Amino acid sequence: MKKILSSGLIIAAIWALTGCGKSGNGELTGVQGRGKWFEPAPYGMTFIHRGSINIGPNDQDPTWSSTPTKTVSIDAFWMDDTEITNNEYRQFVNWVRDSIARTLIGEQYPEFMISEDQDGNIIDPPRINWDERLEWNNPDYVDALEEMYIPTNERFFGKKEIDARKLFYTYHWIDYKQAAKSANKYNYETESYEGTVFDQNGEERPIENRSSFIFSETTFVHPDTLVWIRDYTYAYNEPWTSKYFWHPGFDDYPVVGVTWKQAKAFCHWRTKLHNEYLDGVGEPVIQDYRLPTEVEWEYAARGDKDISMYPWGGYYTRDDDGKFLANFKPFRGNYVEDEGLATLRVGNYDPNMFGLYDMAGNVAEWTISAYDESAYMYINDFNPNFEYNALPNDPPVMKRKVIRGGSWKDISAYLQVSTRSFEYQDTAKSYVGFRCVRSSFGNEF
Repeated sequence: MKKILSSGLIIAAIWALTGCGKSGNGELTGVQGRGKWFEPAPYGMTFIHRGSINIGPNDQDPTWSSTPTKTVSIDAFWMDDTEITNNEYRQFVNWVRDSIARTLIGEQYPEFMISEDQDGNIIDPPRINWDERLEWNNPDYVDALEEMYIPTNERFFGKKEIDARKLFYTYHWIDYKQAAKSANKYNYETESYEGTVFDQNGEERPIENRSSFIFSETTFVHPDTLVWIRDYTYAYNEPWTSKYFWHPGFDDYPVVGVTWKQAKAFCHWRTKLHNEYLDGVGEPVIQDYRLPTEVEWEYAARGDKDISMYPWGGYYTRDDDGKFLANFKPFRGNYVEDEGLATLRVGNYDPNMFGLYDMAGNVAEWTISAYDESAYMYINDFNPNFEYNALPNDPPVMKRKVIRGGSWKDISAYLQVSTRSFEYQDTAKSYVGFRCVRSSFGNEF
């Protein structure tokens, strides 16, 4: 009797609190129990507060006098304080390598894959079990992993090595721009979509459901180490080709030989890596890591200075002692005058006022923005960006992406914060790298 009475009192109490869908004392209080949240500083990133700038050349830059200027405003974001290094990018390559290996082994040994969640629900497709130890020399796994190695008839001096040509990363993304078109809105009366979308091959297809806005991308991840030879005719750069990416002596040097698409894939993987950890410990996920927009990059490079020709704020490339302030090509062929021959370790020179290193020189950097000579004429003044997802059959001019900052092989004009340049999205160069940004929730700063 007491047990039944207690249960009845509990039910009555719950009914009183919920009140037929009402909450609390009838006041608007919002959803309770969510707790307060703050955004911790991401490792290796610096905070760039929201603000406005005049993009384009300044009065001391006559060489670009025909380029218009424009006042724009930008949300707060986080930015890597240095360019992505060889060692950081190698973590991505190794993750892709190990994920492929675990998938292959999982076809014979189910413990390498997770096919059910904690409640016994089927996971389809199964997820990789990263807790299972991967032993490359285990005799039981040799046959399963054989296809990951370079074929015997292609090996140099018989050396057994992982075939870098087989390291691909597949990810999915949502095309919000197509989803946001008025013609593609969901019709609540017919309970269907009436618009069309263009797929990755440029073909127009009717919208079937929400999944029509999801696209898949498969990208080769290993850097092109041959860029050190391909970019320079009649030069001896074989040592850079054979050692630059893999040798520990170059761990803290900026990664190069990475295409725009590879840089995008890295950002997606970095987001996945971080969010899976946060989800595992019950924490809210973060904003996506991504490449900066062209305007975000310029705003960050200026370092909170309204009129700035270079990231350090001055009009000259030397300090008071006559030392160069960045890694570039100061004289005709005299690369070593600024302490380096080609790339240097990241953070070798002083940071700008935002705490960002190498925003001028060392390597030029990919942005997410498509290159158009007249972009400043039509981009919005609120978080401006011009982005275009080039289709496979588009002409090369549509595949140009903005690079910023100049590199170790460029003269000082390319180091100026307002200088715009481009490379093609499917090309890799020995003088182009990248760094990531992440939008912030910190608009109050």
